Amino acid sequence: MVEKEADDGTVRKADSCARAILWLTRSMDFTVALLQRLEKEEEEEEEEEGSDQQSLAQLVEDAYKVSLKPWHGWISSAACKIALKLIPERAIFVGWLMGENQSYSLLKVEIEKLVQLLQPFLDDIHAMLAKFKLDRLKST
Repeated sequence: MVEKEADDGTVRKADSCARAILWLTRSMDFTVALLQRLEKEEEEEEEEEGSDQQSLAQLVEDAYKVSLKPWHGWISSAACKIALKLIPERAIFVGWLMGENQSYSLLKVEIEKLVQLLQPFLDDIHAMLAKFKLDRLKST
């Protein structure tokens, strides 16, 4: 699909499938970055009793900075700053991820599995995007 759009010269158009794949990939990069930070932070919390946990908003902001912010213009970045104020407390979010009758240790294992499954696909997609010089495309 991306190759066909590249051949047709439509790959950089706002409504192209290639752009949709690019932003879907970037959103998955954000998801992986957030889950890794959440899992790592929880793991460190278990090891060090009494340590200060970062808020979920801090973890989201950190994941945003490494995954999406480099590609956003100032309007999208400003919208993200506003959205950060709407993030729930960390315990509520983790509770939503765990669902009913699930332990945090099982959630942690599921996060690790998901990241291990997603990362090779994301790496392949990034390589394909780079091949068509789409990997540096910013939002319009």
